Amino acid sequence: MSTGPASKPAKAKASQTNPASQTNPVPSSTTNITVSAPPKKSSKKNALSDFADYVDEESRRQQDPKSIDESDELSILEQLNLDDSTTKTKLRTLLLEPGDENVEKLGKLVKDRVLEGRGETLFDIGFDNGESMDLTKEEFDSALARLKEVAKKTVNAYVTILSKKGDGEDDKGGVSGTTLIRRKPEDVQDLLEIRVAVVGNVDAGKSTMLGVLTKGVLDDGRGKTRVNLFRHKHEVESGRTSSVGMEILGFDAESKIVGSKVEGRTLSWEEIGQRSAKVVSFTDLAGHEKYLRTTVFGLLGSSPDFVMLMVAANNGLIGMSKEHLGIAVALNVPVLVVITKIDICPPNILEQTVTQLTKILKSPSARKIPIFIKSVDDAVSTASQFVSQRICPIFQVSNVTGEGLDYIRTFLNILPSHGHFNSEAAFEYHVNDCFSVPFTGTVVAGVVKSGVVHTGDTIVIGPDSLGQFTTTTIRSIQRKRLPVPAASAGQSASFALKKVRRRDVRKGMVVLPKTDIPPVASTHFIAEVLILSHPTTIKTKYQAMLHVGPVSQTCQIVDLDRDYIRAGDRAIVAFEFSQRPEYLRVGDKLLFREGLTKGLGIVKQLGWDPKRPLKKVEGAG
Repeated sequence: MSTGPASKPAKAKASQTNPASQTNPVPSSTTNITVSAPPKKSSKKNALSDFADYVDEESRRQQDPKSIDESDELSILEQLNLDDSTTKTKLRTLLLEPGDENVEKLGKLVKDRVLEGRGETLFDIGFDNGESMDLTKEEFDSALARLKEVAKKTVNAYVTILSKKGDGEDDKGGVSGTTLIRRKPEDVQDLLEIRVAVVGNVDAGKSTMLGVLTKGVLDDGRGKTRVNLFRHKHEVESGRTSSVGMEILGFDAESKIVGSKVEGRTLSWEEIGQRSAKVVSFTDLAGHEKYLRTTVFGLLGSSPDFVMLMVAANNGLIGMSKEHLGIAVALNVPVLVVITKIDICPPNILEQTVTQLTKILKSPSARKIPIFIKSVDDAVSTASQFVSQRICPIFQVSNVTGEGLDYIRTFLNILPSHGHFNSEAAFEYHVNDCFSVPFTGTVVAGVVKSGVVHTGDTIVIGPDSLGQFTTTTIRSIQRKRLPVPAASAGQSASFALKKVRRRDVRKGMVVLPKTDIPPVASTHFIAEVLILSHPTTIKTKYQAMLHVGPVSQTCQIVDLDRDYIRAGDRAIVAFEFSQRPEYLRVGDKLLFREGLTKGLGIVKQLGWDPKRPLKKVEGAG
């Protein structure tokens, strides 16, 4: 992997006397760090993917103790009556046989699957547990008509045919097809949202690609469509993104792209939100090396469901593209690759790019299964299975001629939501951006990590430089610039806060419910880390830039469970924030980097007692 820019670590403020910046002693009963079921020690090449799986599993366990292990899948099937014996002979009957009972059971099946998919689901007509129903053309049409009628009546949903096979004139499997059942939301609060982070090397065509997808017009080959995405004057002049940009692509209940019917006019976010049933939110991140900190902040802070890696066909996977792929693998976020500029790339160079990309994705570090999307059927089948982090779809497109863009639109339309968010847990919200809006006041934007919040709720926001939290009230809530009464886990939202000054809020803060026990910010914490790359050895007092969710701050290592650590080592490490305390939770994923050094880890304990060094902890490492 190529390396990011060297961070300029801030000097540790050892002379500060603020109480919040002092060492956080922890009770002796909580000092022992236990590493639950770590994966078997593997080679350094496999270390990244293995440790990323371990961190992801530990993080889910900490955030949702009731999460079900994979070993319980059989019991789940039994509870939901989805085993072969109950559905093998029923689906054809439900779709074709007359009778109110069959219609009622089909309606319940559709309702359960739509609710499980948070508003949409894929439904196969013609196959039942992988076996063909041998439907004729008339039977297929009849089954489709019943499915449309039941979906509309039961959950106010529309049925769209994504792909269809067979003509009914031969006996080889009959007619079959894959449909998308999507519910029409009653209001913006029910809008289904998928977040996609767009990364790649500089000049890979990220902003141009988003401009073409969201504006509905092709590029002229000179970056015409990307201008509307830029937020700063210097971005327009240089043609390079330096900030975190946001764009949305809306699909209605009938799977049509929500766009303007008047040529030359683009819809506002409010109009798209009102007309859409599903919205794909793109986070346009910078590709240049000097903006790596901003890019990493966007990847961690926006909690993306998927990462779209852009690769220029005439350049290949070079520069920061490898860095971004490594970060996506470390965070265990599913990756889709888009090869752009195929219209200007010679065939032999394109072949070299494809070969190089396939080799890197199949490497032990990434362990991805590349699948080239060359038809609508490929896009449908791959999107339905994309919840697996191992699958990596690859698209080849041209933003000038439009080749391959329909496959991406189809793929994004049916992309399932796989986020692990718990609406029943305590409310927690991460601040990714702050604004001062005239006649409204201070507004914060971010992602609801867990729980539900309503307009008028009393909350606390912090921590400030002293580790304190400020009590305030939520004046109003917006999603996609439309007012909503509440926001729940997994949704992007912005809050207008009462009696809070803009200068008192910053990126990296959290919003929590006001309780009798105030939240505590940590200056020190203990984490289990994997050193991905480092030229020499790491010892105490080593400083690096640390990223935990929306938090980006310089930290230093104050204790190790051994004398030093090298590249490929796993260790228990105590960190100290250099500037101010931050709010963390056990199980949070972290990335740290400095020059040629990169590391991945998970928070194991808040606080650190210097009187109990990590070397003496039983089972550490």
